[in-house]
Amino acid sequence: MTSDYTLGIEEEYFLAEVDGKNAVSKVPEGFTRRASGVLGAQVTPELLQSQIEVVTPVCHSLDEARQHLRRYRRALKDAGAEFGIEVFAAGTHPMAEWSEQTPTEKPRYEKLANDLKFLARRNMMCGMHIHVEIANPHVRIDVMNRMLAFLPVLLALSTSSPFWRKYPTGLMGYRLAAYDELPRTGIPDFFMNLADYNSFVDTLVSAGAIEDSSHVWWAIRPSLRYPTLELRIGDSCTHLEDTLCIAALYRCLIRALIRQPDINGIWRNHTRLLIEENRWRAQRYGTTEGMIDFNEKRIIPFADVIENILKLVAEDAEALGCTAEVLHARTIIARGTSAAQQVAIYRKARDEDGAARPEALQQVMTWLAETTAA
Repeated sequence: MTSDYTLGIEEEYFLAEVDGKNAVSKVPEGFTRRASGVLGAQVTPELLQSQIEVVTPVCHSLDEARQHLRRYRRALKDAGAEFGIEVFAAGTHPMAEWSEQTPTEKPRYEKLANDLKFLARRNMMCGMHIHVEIANPHVRIDVMNRMLAFLPVLLALSTSSPFWRKYPTGLMGYRLAAYDELPRTGIPDFFMNLADYNSFVDTLVSAGAIEDSSHVWWAIRPSLRYPTLELRIGDSCTHLEDTLCIAALYRCLIRALIRQPDINGIWRNHTRLLIEENRWRAQRYGTTEGMIDFNEKRIIPFADVIENILKLVAEDAEALGCTAEVLHARTIIARGTSAAQQVAIYRKARDEDGAARPEALQQVMTWLAETTAA
């Protein structure tokens, strides 16, 4: 079976007031009309009115995805400028209070809010979802199992959520710590085959616990609507090129896993626990500390982890025409993730300039909006 490994990318953004930088509690109707008039169905509201999502069509290359996302970001920036709104990409809003947010009036979100209660109001997080085509559903489950060990690496590269409710958290990726409050999140279990996965979903649906598999919010999952495997672990990336890098790595890893079925083919009882440990390291440190190597039983520097992955997918990146995007991972490590850059701005404002905490956070917010639209 051959595949073009087509892809689609979803990015969630925050909406903030230009004055004061607080989250928008109620989106002006004019902003929504303006954005929809330019982007059509490619832009949609999110659970809370302070969030908005863009969705690319099916793309055959990373450059195609780049052109779409660049246009979406520019259009939202222009629409926001008319209504005193700044649009920015990050895993959490540095200054938002979840208790002040207003849910979006939409039947699906109203049902979610009724189901999740308090947790729906606390869902002040923005993520990035990447779909890559795997036409065969049996292969989809096999690749999902073998992709799990790579998920913490992709998360680390995306980290952009070091603040929560006006305070530094000490984590580079706090978003997932908050997101884990929700049911059916985190790293999925190992499934023996497609029938095993279907049995799990059928149990929940038949019992009336969920309507369908779209209510399974794992870090990676088979898509219900498309013949794709959907990556959901990443924070929303402030830098557009970081989004494209992670999408390229994920796409290439899928091709490599299909091409080499022996990769990550051995699963032990404690494998998932080790993956969870690496996920914690990604949340805590981003790219500044290493990952546990399961075979060598030691922590490998993150730069070495990336170099090993780059070697693994070199053939795939060349075949898919995304070598430059994949190699951008080195830039992320050298420059620092969005989270590391946000923390550096905050610390400089506080320690060197003597700024109060709100003022320092406003400087972070200014950087986020400018960088998202750059």
